[in-house]
Amino acid sequence: METSVVLIEPLIAFTSVTKRFGPRVVLSSLDLNIPHGQKLAIIGPSGSGKSTILRILMTLETIESGSVRVGNEYLWRGHSPTSIRADESTTSTIRRRIGMVFQQFNLFPHMTVLQNVSAAPIKVLRKPKDTALRNARDLLAKVGLSDKIDAYPGFLSGGQQQRVAIARALAMNPEILLLDEVTSALDPELVGEVLNVIRLLAHESALTIVMVTHQMGFAREFADRVCFIENGEIVEDAAPAQFFEAPTNKRTRDFLRAVINA
Repeated sequence: METSVVLIEPLIAFTSVTKRFGPRVVLSSLDLNIPHGQKLAIIGPSGSGKSTILRILMTLETIESGSVRVGNEYLWRGHSPTSIRADESTTSTIRRRIGMVFQQFNLFPHMTVLQNVSAAPIKVLRKPKDTALRNARDLLAKVGLSDKIDAYPGFLSGGQQQRVAIARALAMNPEILLLDEVTSALDPELVGEVLNVIRLLAHESALTIVMVTHQMGFAREFADRVCFIENGEIVEDAAPAQFFEAPTNKRTRDFLRAVINA
């Protein structure tokens, strides 16, 4: 008796994606598939192309060739030497499925914490104001900032501002959350409070989370899967236990040795 194999399409698919900044190749024929609900950590040296992957998904960067798909919709479609970008309607639809938190907090300084979190749902998603405010309060409670809803960003610590930025991204009810070195601008003593929020999200939500990070210990704990990227190519791709205990590539072993023993 034959059994049929059901193939599950990835939520995010990069196929033969090449990205250049001038003559420098940042991503080189990159293939990367990310399933629904996966928690993926992307690590690698500075300038390796990690953050570029996230910025392409947010349509903040173009590509030279290849395809990028989210669900059944293509952001970019084509093959070498050129790719065709999706129209504005499709691009807008895809972007609403994705939330991103950057290295810098990018909060509106003239708005309170509550206003920062509720503004986009009101203006972009056209949610009723009372609904958006109620949801914003719930999210701020989730990130431990119920007592700061009337504060302005300038009166918050860096860790508190980054937690507001996470709540703001979640307020748009994304299917995918992108985290780009979200602790790199923080003082060391503030890193833990932000990682605790991400840890909570990873354990309690069905979000697909892609996190670019230098926090090796947290990547091992948080992720279902870890990718090491260098010179725009995926050098190692494995489950955390395999990745950190028995990487197959010498460059990965050298990198881990250098950053863990630093």
